[in-house]
Amino acid sequence: QVQLAASGGGLVQAGMSLRLSCVASGRFSSNNVMGWYRQAPGNQRELVAVSTSGGHTNYADFVKGRFTISRDNAGNTLSLQMNSLKPEDTAVYYCNFRAGAYSDWGQGTQVTVSS
Repeated sequence: QVQLAASGGGLVQAGMSLRLSCVASGRFSSNNVMGWYRQAPGNQRELVAVSTSGGHTNYADFVKGRFTISRDNAGNTLSLQMNSLKPEDTAVYYCNFRAGAYSDWGQGTQVTVSS
């Protein structure tokens, strides 16, 4: 089982940057996919970006060119560098871990972007 601890959210003005981190601990497969999702009030949770243990990444169209997902060398810390933030990026951001049929979520971290 994996435990996920997310941090780094906050309140910023439009155009500014934030960096989110998610630390995975416990016993888990080294062959996995970690990602960031977000959920705004009244909306469904949506994919922001994912990173595979093999080094592949994928981004939602609405963050391409602004957000960058990365992992540390050990593969257990996932980061999301968010630049040029927009008010529509306001949401709770969740870290996700998947390995085979197993999936788990972190507690979420609030990102609020003011105009």
